[in-house]
Amino acid sequence: MQLIEDGREPVDLRTTPLHLGPGSRARPVQGFSWAPEALEAYTEAVAADGAEGRLVTIFDGDGPGEHAERHPAGDEVVICLSGRVRVVRHPDDPGNPGASGDEVVLEPGEATVNPAGVWHTVDTDGPSRMLTITAGLGSEHRPRA
Repeated sequence: MQLIEDGREPVDLRTTPLHLGPGSRARPVQGFSWAPEALEAYTEAVAADGAEGRLVTIFDGDGPGEHAERHPAGDEVVICLSGRVRVVRHPDDPGNPGASGDEVVLEPGEATVNPAGVWHTVDTDGPSRMLTITAGLGSEHRPRA
């Protein structure tokens, strides 16, 4: 995993996210993955940006998400690009998506904000694509119950 200093070439946000840092700096993250060692390398590489750093990615989904997550360092924006996306926030029981919480359904072009520190899951109703802008520092993931 490495941050590319000269990001003028096109990148596929599904495989190569962008890191947005202070001063409106944007750098592609080459070799990024959700594997623990890659996430650790990313966190170390952008640690100086602190809570101001953001990770911009595109996800394709089809059905229920596999995990719950939260982002203590800041809010996360989820934007539906195609299909239908359901975001369920469940601050009281992170392992149980049916626990107390709220649900928002996004159609193409719609967005929602997951507040900092709130556990949430993301599901799709059929093939869907979403763009996320995430405060990556300290993000946590847990398998769904």
